[in-house]
Amino acid sequence: MKAMVCRRWGEPEDLAYEETEPAPLAAGQVRIKVHAAGVSFATTLVIAGKYQRRPPFPFAPGTEVAGTVIEADPACRRLRVGDEVVAVLDWGGLAEQAVAHEVNVFPKPRTVGFVEAIQLAISYPTSAGALTWPAVLDVQKGHTLLVHAAAGGVGMAAVEIGKILGATVIATAGGSRKVAFVRARGADHVIDYTASDFRDEVMKLTGGRGADRVYDPVGGDIFMQSLRCMAVEGRICPIGFAGGTIPQIPANILLVKTLAVTGFNYGYYVGWSPHDARLEEADRVFALLERIRGWCEAGLCRPHVDRTFKLKEAPQAMRALLERSVTGRVAVVMD
Repeated sequence: MKAMVCRRWGEPEDLAYEETEPAPLAAGQVRIKVHAAGVSFATTLVIAGKYQRRPPFPFAPGTEVAGTVIEADPACRRLRVGDEVVAVLDWGGLAEQAVAHEVNVFPKPRTVGFVEAIQLAISYPTSAGALTWPAVLDVQKGHTLLVHAAAGGVGMAAVEIGKILGATVIATAGGSRKVAFVRARGADHVIDYTASDFRDEVMKLTGGRGADRVYDPVGGDIFMQSLRCMAVEGRICPIGFAGGTIPQIPANILLVKTLAVTGFNYGYYVGWSPHDARLEEADRVFALLERIRGWCEAGLCRPHVDRTFKLKEAPQAMRALLERSVTGRVAVVMD
């Protein structure tokens, strides 16, 4: 099979397009014929050796695929050959075939194509878990939800899910193209952070009260300014640090406004942590994915892919992400 192979830490352009042997199938695993795979900012960190997980060389990067099951270990109970699925992988997504644990593989919604479905493996459950689980943001009808980087993969999902939950969604994005995109996803208000101060705009839009919930994939100064435009007893969830800076949280602001910071690491629930919790959290994650599938089949979630690339063009897909020229997601599509 063909795959993009990482043999040393480096840039996307250092990946090699090679013929490789398919990985062997272990107990409880399935083999998937990959129709489309996702790349993300995290993918670029993995191949640079800067991510919290370092696969052994050589490996194909990529942690999310959509495709068809072509082989299933006899220990598998839920999946069969021919099933159309989305899957979370440890790695190996940028290849014509991928191997996944059955517990990390989920039915693809009938209404979503393979290309768009890559987002249902990680982006949508990341946002859905953060917004709906009681220990995290627990967004309720009537809340005002501030979503940063709303034109990106998890941000786009957060906007749609926030509206499903009955929140008033204020979103931030950079530039007229991204603002128009976010508005089309259903945000009630969209702030172009390149043209105005989002903190002031949020306070105006909320009549000086501030946002009840904040979903922040950016970090850095965005996080710090968000604390200053939140309502009393609000919650903020740092979901990533795409801005490159991890904020140091001022406890005095938390105290004065009775704020809560609730981190959320979806990777913990799908096996990406020192303690592999994918089996003990399986029912919870499956229920989350089933809820998302229902939203998709009801037309409430509309995953968007900005553009597609062939497998050998995967470095170009990653470069487009790094240049911040993407709305939604990009997909790598197999020939």
